[in-house]
Amino acid sequence: QVQLVESGGGSVQAGGSLRLSCAISGRTYSAMGWFRQAPGKEREFVATISWDGGTTDHADSVKGRFAISRDNAKITVYLQMNSLKPEDTAVYYCAARARAYYGASSLSQQYVYWGQGTQVTVSS
Repeated sequence: QVQLVESGGGSVQAGGSLRLSCAISGRTYSAMGWFRQAPGKEREFVATISWDGGTTDHADSVKGRFAISRDNAKITVYLQMNSLKPEDTAVYYCAARARAYYGASSLSQQYVYWGQGTQVTVSS
């Protein structure tokens, strides 16, 4: 049984930083991603990383500010968020592709495991 548990969300002023963590129970040996959903909006892609960490991709809206990484020894995926803006306010979700799907993907429909989400609020 695979479970994903996010942590690290909170409230911060514009320009601040947060680091989200996603602890994975049950090895998936798969690519991971971060998505977010703001009130009244659809869930959107934020970042993805391949199983070996060699390939990453970030949404244009966060490039240069956010960085995804993973520690396979700790079975944890991170999202470092710098220079936060009010428009980054959302619930952030960690997701995993099915076992042995190693390639990074920005498509939410290619993820089968999801965390419960963690709230990030950025005030101006």
